[in-house]
Amino acid sequence: MYKYFISIFLLFVLVDGFSQSKKTTTTEPIKDTIIYKSSYGIRLGVDISKPILASISSSYSGFEIVGDYRISKRFFVAAELGYEDHTSDEDYTNSTAKGSYARVGFNYNAYENWLDMNNEIFVGYRYGFSLFDQTLNSYTPNVNSTYFPANSINTPVTASNLNAHWSEFIFGLKVETFKNLFLSASMSYKVLMSSKQPDNFKTLYAPGFNTIFESSTGFGFNYTVSYLIPFKKK
Repeated sequence: MYKYFISIFLLFVLVDGFSQSKKTTTTEPIKDTIIYKSSYGIRLGVDISKPILASISSSYSGFEIVGDYRISKRFFVAAELGYEDHTSDEDYTNSTAKGSYARVGFNYNAYENWLDMNNEIFVGYRYGFSLFDQTLNSYTPNVNSTYFPANSINTPVTASNLNAHWSEFIFGLKVETFKNLFLSASMSYKVLMSSKQPDNFKTLYAPGFNTIFESSTGFGFNYTVSYLIPFKKK
């Protein structure tokens, strides 16, 4: 009988010891320790829509340099510098505006990238200003008379040192096609804040703002190619 109880006792001891050894050998699942870092640096490029427009329209020429700098995971400070020469042909007037402009502001990336992707769906704001000259090439007085029609006056009149200031709200997409090379498309809604007008004539087009509508608003489109010069990753 004693041998029987001793055998049962040893059996329990062995089973308990085996279960304890299994518990102590259980390992925690290995966590993924790979951390994907994003590049921070200056991104520089050009607006390719302007030379394309200049090649198909004799009334326009211009160029624009674009750039941004990443200051956090989602925020970028951004700026554009450019020059435009545009001729507006209206019902009674033909005028040319030419000059330089700058826009400065920021972009916010609302897109959550996967792993090491570096794409953007962004919204942004710019303060824009331009300095330009406007030449009234020709005009026809709006005389409502069938018997005495008005003649076109073709003596150019130039107003210099004009300016315009505006606010600009932007929405766009930016895609990294190759390593550090980006393609971007954006559209903007512009609100004119102030402008210096020529005598006896209204400014119809301001470089960087585009056509100024009666409501003192305007629209813009940009298609850019840019390259990122990385300084660091974090």
